[in-house]
Amino acid sequence: MAMARRAQRNMRNSPLRPMHGDALHRRVIWVDTVRVRDVASVLARLDRGLRAMGYDAFRPGQREAIELLVSRGKLLYVAPTGGGKSLCYQLPASLFAGTSIIVSPLIALMHDQVRGLSARGVAATFLASTLDGHEMRSRMRNMARGTYKLVYVAPERLAYPGFRSLVADMRCPMVAVDEAHCISEWGHDFRPDYMAIGGVLAQMPDVRVLACTATATPVVRDEIMLRLGLPSDAPQVISGFARPNLVLRARDVSGTKESVAQVDLQLDETLGSPYEARDGGAAIIYAPTRKAAEQQTQRLAALDWRVGCYHAGLAPIARDRAQDQFLGGNLDVVVATNAFGMGIDRSDVRAVIHLAPPGSIEAYYQEVGRAGRDGETAYGLMLVSNRDFALRRQLLSKDGAGNSIEPEIVEHKWQLFLELMRWSEGGSCRHDAILRYFGDEAEVLGGCGRCDACQTLASEGRDDAAVSLIVRKALSAVARVNGRFGMMAVVKLLLGQVDPRLTRVGLDRTRTFGALAGEAERWVTRLLGRCITAGWVEISHDSRPVVSLSRGGIAVMKGESPVRLLLPGRASVSVSSRRETRAKVPPPELSAAATHLFEALRRCRSALAREASVPPYVVASDRALRELAMLRPRSRDELLAVHGIGPAKVERYGAALLQVVQQVD
Repeated sequence: MAMARRAQRNMRNSPLRPMHGDALHRRVIWVDTVRVRDVASVLARLDRGLRAMGYDAFRPGQREAIELLVSRGKLLYVAPTGGGKSLCYQLPASLFAGTSIIVSPLIALMHDQVRGLSARGVAATFLASTLDGHEMRSRMRNMARGTYKLVYVAPERLAYPGFRSLVADMRCPMVAVDEAHCISEWGHDFRPDYMAIGGVLAQMPDVRVLACTATATPVVRDEIMLRLGLPSDAPQVISGFARPNLVLRARDVSGTKESVAQVDLQLDETLGSPYEARDGGAAIIYAPTRKAAEQQTQRLAALDWRVGCYHAGLAPIARDRAQDQFLGGNLDVVVATNAFGMGIDRSDVRAVIHLAPPGSIEAYYQEVGRAGRDGETAYGLMLVSNRDFALRRQLLSKDGAGNSIEPEIVEHKWQLFLELMRWSEGGSCRHDAILRYFGDEAEVLGGCGRCDACQTLASEGRDDAAVSLIVRKALSAVARVNGRFGMMAVVKLLLGQVDPRLTRVGLDRTRTFGALAGEAERWVTRLLGRCITAGWVEISHDSRPVVSLSRGGIAVMKGESPVRLLLPGRASVSVSSRRETRAKVPPPELSAAATHLFEALRRCRSALAREASVPPYVVASDRALRELAMLRPRSRDELLAVHGIGPAKVERYGAALLQVVQQVD
């Protein structure tokens, strides 16, 4: 017995070697036994380990994520930039026996995290192309000896047979994939090198896997799970998106002159003059193109700002210099494209300014989240103009090498951009809208009181009585319809337009008929869309969706609850932009039953994608699944009416999708 214990101890203290036959069977039993013991041991040491890492308490979601990772073995963790994702792999890795592998896309980020871990007494290193051959071999030998707790590697390193062989021979309790959305072709930062990760993990079935991302759309999460080989029932934790210290704003601008004025006003508010700024604080300005970044850099330099430029077209040495100067506090402002971002961790960034909207809410929140990491007040300003639609469409149509992108991916990313445009319109608290978008209902603030929407709602000059009257008229029309008709019937009722449906049930003879007759149809539709976003109007999940009031909507209509809503603007719309602006009307939110069906359809999509070895978007987009959940088609002909579902998809996937609809019913 003593010899067995000694042998087991020796095995734990040396790298695992490939085994065959009975030896392999004994190893599997041993690994399972150690894993059970490790779970209890690691969980019991979490708080002590947290303090050893230099933290007093967990942020929301961190403990839950770590406990699920330790006990379940596979986890997708979604949290915003600056939300503390790195602790969720650093802490368990420091407690596990063996060497954990961390896949990270940025050498600078690896270097910073290794330096921080070493300062806390955690043995860590990184492998990157910047190392010479001697140093690389030395670190790999130390890996084989089990010297490190964490080893950071770039995704392209996984393609080397020598590295794969080394990992197969060593004791590796966990693989963490940082910035996991880079593996998704539908994510906002796809990187082909990430495709190799799934093959490595397939050779390590017993290893714990943590995928971290700040991108939370269902289709991207599904693709991450598929490409990493995570089981469909692997837990997903979404939290930490509340950043109430950020003052979020969106401003409509009509041209370059107005855009320049807004930038200068924001810099003046947050940093003061170019000379005052040198006492502390900095700003990041995101430009949509390299040319715009260079022009803005030159303009600010002429005003005596210490400003640097960063984009993918610059030489590596120029990019590194700009990043190092910014992180070292030697620049007040950096003007950059979205190439500047991952790994940027300067705590006193006081403002993030977008000269044009980025590609999605995910991209926006990741970039604006680089402000205010010290917890102090910081500002996020996004400038929006009519030119942004054409520019974004142009940017979406080509990849970085100028190659055309698949139409389905272009359409998906276009819809993500429109989601951001809907958010930019405001109407209610900007923070709450983002939290609901990411599914982080637990952190909804009920109004941050600081964003431009909340400030406008609280302004003294606002005619609350007039706004309340208009909103209650709109809700009264919904109450009159009372689940019999859809949105357009409500619009026609409010505008006083003749419609056979209204006439048949006598609604054309009510006081509500024509209650908003002086308004434009598009304006009334947008108003009702904002009522849906506010949670006052619900849309059914029947084959012909109808509208009704929620409990909150009834309370608002009766005057029992206050009306906290910004009315849509009444600016005229040019003919050339009607198509785009019409798409900005918020889509209907799903009812509880439709949401349940949507999630079931997501699981079906993942299963079909795995079976066919294709990305989830090939089966169906999120928009298609949402329409399926609302329309509940019963036949293949009805399935063809769903957006993005053509004859080929009906033939290949229709039976499975219809079966899910029938089963959930």
